[in-house]
Amino acid sequence: MDQLRSAIESSDERFITDEKLLPERELSELMGVGRRAIRDALNELEGEGLLFRKQGLGTFVREVGPKSTSLKSLTNRTSPHDIIEVRLEIEPVLARLAATRATPNDIDQMKLFVRRAAQATSPREYEQWDSAFHTKIAESVRNTMFWGVFRLINSVRKEQHWVSSRTRVFTRGVSEEMVRQHDAIVAAIAARDSQAAEEAMRAHIATAGARISQSIVDAT
Repeated sequence: MDQLRSAIESSDERFITDEKLLPERELSELMGVGRRAIRDALNELEGEGLLFRKQGLGTFVREVGPKSTSLKSLTNRTSPHDIIEVRLEIEPVLARLAATRATPNDIDQMKLFVRRAAQATSPREYEQWDSAFHTKIAESVRNTMFWGVFRLINSVRKEQHWVSSRTRVFTRGVSEEMVRQHDAIVAAIAARDSQAAEEAMRAHIATAGARISQSIVDAT
């Protein structure tokens, strides 16, 4: 699992082609382990929000690879305010659409990720499950263009200096507040209330943005 996680995070071309993982049989041969071990590792990594599967097509990575020159350039020129501004335009719409398109299994996974975030014992662990939660909402919409835009945004957020800035913000109390907002978003999606889902997501992103902005002021 550690080898696969490292391959995903580095976009290792031995394991990944066009953002798609090799089939289980080929991964088994390449890594010298049984297919059951490969399947168990992939299930765990999917649970962490690093992978997603498309029926009949295979297993894909969720973020744009960090080797991309354009991604690094964009990251270097993007401020926290830029990210929040774009997320405020994109993610409420994704939540609204998820309220009518998410399957019961999608919603169950969202709830699982919220529970895992609530149980997190460190800012980094919270960040992992928070990212998985937002990614699952975007995935549940099943719109290729929205998915591509979301993945680009999320990949910029996952660059190391973004993670570092967020870990300074999301203390235990703040994380608990964010989890309560996650609960409200999932409840609206599960109730198939599009407007409530959109409003809950907008409030959530705005709260996160305010916390990050305040941390920048405090740091200076």
